[in-house]
Amino acid sequence: MFYHISLEHEILLHPRYFGPNLLNTVKQKLFTEVEGTCTGKYGFVIAVTTIDNIGAGVIQPGRGFVLYPVKYKAIVFRPFKGEVVDAVVTQVNKVGLFTEIGPMSCFISRHSIPSEMEFDPNSNPPCYKTVDEDIVIQQDDEIRLKIVGTRVDKNDILCKKIADDFIARF
Repeated sequence: MFYHISLEHEILLHPRYFGPNLLNTVKQKLFTEVEGTCTGKYGFVIAVTTIDNIGAGVIQPGRGFVLYPVKYKAIVFRPFKGEVVDAVVTQVNKVGLFTEIGPMSCFISRHSIPSEMEFDPNSNPPCYKTVDEDIVIQQDDEIRLKIVGTRVDKNDILCKKIADDFIARF
C-alpha cells in the first residue's frame, strides 16, 4: 500500500558545497540519498514530495563536514500481510515463480501455485500451465496475488505467497 508520510533524514555536506547554492545542494542530496531506498519500518521511499524544514547545520568536530537535519514528506510503498497486489513474473523454474511488485521481490513456491497448473520445462520460455493450456504463466506475465508474509531485511522487503484463489493471470 502507498502512504504519504513525514520523515526525517540527516544530510552530511563537505565544505566545498558551502556557498550561494547551499540549500539547493542539500535538497538535491536529499533526493539522491532517500528516493529509491528502503527502510524496514516505513518501506520503500518512492518520491520526496515536499521538504518541510532544513535545520541549522552542525559542524562535525575535526572533519569540517556539516550535518543538516531535514524534515520532509514522501510517498512510500509498504506491503502488508493480506494485501492483494499485481506483480510481474521475472523468473519461472521448477521450484516456483519469482515476481516483482514495484521495487519488492516476491517468491511463489511451486506448492502455492494452483494444483491444476504444472511446470513445463520443455516450453520456451519455461512456464506453468494447465493441462488444456487454457492458462499459461511465464516470464513477463502480469499476475495478481495475495501477500501472506513479508520479511524485512536492512535494505529490502521480501514477500511470499501461499495457495489461494488470489493468484491469477490478467
